[in-house]
Amino acid sequence: MKIDVLTLFPTMFTGVFNESILKRAQEKGAVTFQLVNFREFADNKHQTVDDYPYGGGAGMVLKPQPIFDAVDHLTKQSDHRPRIILLCPQGERYTQKKAEELAKEQHIIFICGHYEGYDERIREHLVTDEISIGDYVLTGGELAAMVVIDSVVRLLPGVLGNEHSPVHDSYSSGLLEHPHYTRPADFRGMKVPDVLLSGNHRLIEEWRQKQSLRRTWLRRPDLLETYELTEQQKKWIEQWEKNKR
Repeated sequence: MKIDVLTLFPTMFTGVFNESILKRAQEKGAVTFQLVNFREFADNKHQTVDDYPYGGGAGMVLKPQPIFDAVDHLTKQSDHRPRIILLCPQGERYTQKKAEELAKEQHIIFICGHYEGYDERIREHLVTDEISIGDYVLTGGELAAMVVIDSVVRLLPGVLGNEHSPVHDSYSSGLLEHPHYTRPADFRGMKVPDVLLSGNHRLIEEWRQKQSLRRTWLRRPDLLETYELTEQQKKWIEQWEKNKR
């Protein structure tokens, strides 16, 4: 996968891209990153990338020219048609499902805004997706881009040590992930559930499925509105609801 990031602050990404999973993903050849300061594409001597909004109002608006030209430049260099993503609080709320969708792409371009907003023509005629990582406003799109990139790259084949790890992540199955425990089995009187020490893989898997469902039922019941429950899962929920009364 090739990932290009259009940003006015490329140095914000250097630490993130050179640590942990993202660093290993590059070393394995699973992904390449390119940071592009779109100010370099401004067609004026002062390299201005923003201007006052037509009709008046507070703040400055990013001009279309530098961003369109930067994307044109990157697209011409690519062997694949890129997915062009605008990070924006007005966009589609980001989910694990979206991460899995983007992980199938060959080339993604992220546009990180700043100031008051974008010229609307960028939204209407350039980008393929608008993504929001939550119902709040950030100073710019850089932190949001880092979140999306991290969640996508970790899904690429060979990036994680255990190829089954992403399958069991919270939200990947539609439910929150089950609890995890490690050594010691008894820590300050707090003990690991006996079933996990039993060596019985069938019972362990059943326990994990049950705990995953229970955690979702308690913490994110909204996820169950679109989740297709098995008969056994329905019985578990009925029992929990009965005990709750």
